[in-house]
Amino acid sequence: MDTTDTTLLEFRGVNKAYPTRDGEVVAVEDLDLIVRDGEFLTIVGPSGCGKSTVLNMLAGLENPSSGSILLNGRSVSENRMKIGYVMQSDNLYPWRTLVQNVEFPLEIRGVPAKKRREIAIDYLRKVKLDGFEDKYPYELSGGMKQRGNIVRALSFSPDLLIMDEPFGPLDAQTRLLLQVQLLELWREEKKTVIFITHDLPEAIALGDRVMVMSARPGRAKSILDVKIPRPRDIAHIHEHENYRELLSVLGDQLAEEMQVASAIKMEA
Repeated sequence: MDTTDTTLLEFRGVNKAYPTRDGEVVAVEDLDLIVRDGEFLTIVGPSGCGKSTVLNMLAGLENPSSGSILLNGRSVSENRMKIGYVMQSDNLYPWRTLVQNVEFPLEIRGVPAKKRREIAIDYLRKVKLDGFEDKYPYELSGGMKQRGNIVRALSFSPDLLIMDEPFGPLDAQTRLLLQVQLLELWREEKKTVIFITHDLPEAIALGDRVMVMSARPGRAKSILDVKIPRPRDIAHIHEHENYRELLSVLGDQLAEEMQVASAIKMEA
């Protein structure tokens, strides 16, 4: 595993509940989790299990009902400017060019114009978008826009990058390309990444560990090591014996939780 033993992020007994007309709905319950500095953690689970809620609590879009979330030993609420968030949907600003979008986090942090332009252009070059700096989002493909989203989230050098199914809407070929580029950026930047996906092969190909969340209320059902050496050849990772074994285990666990989730829906 390409990480240190230093704890970067910790969930301690985190619960999240929402009031509804029919009473309280618990989305996440008693979540304990330690994420190490430099780790790439992928998260899978049935729909509605609280995966996105976990990221939203990190990003400050939601607050835990109880428990604590610590980043570098301090409340995450004090450190949210150190977290980059990449969502599934394209959220580049349509009135800004690609390079201006990547510059935006630096702009709001007061980085001088010349310096932030240099940083943005360098990141666009890393994901092979040099030459498209002055294009507007409507002039870019879905994969190009998502590459822009990723480097915008990295441009200010966050301690933690959180990603909510960022490759879900993309075709298989583009998805593979972005997986490769993301791993290259991760190795170079040495950032800690939490990545949500519904795709088990993607979870294995990218992650140091895979966390399976239970059906609602979401808990950590299991956290499994990916015992496949890095760097990984994603296009041929399915040929690795440990890949096939882990895919089988994860598939069984996810199927169990999907059955529970289906039963919950039927009772609702």
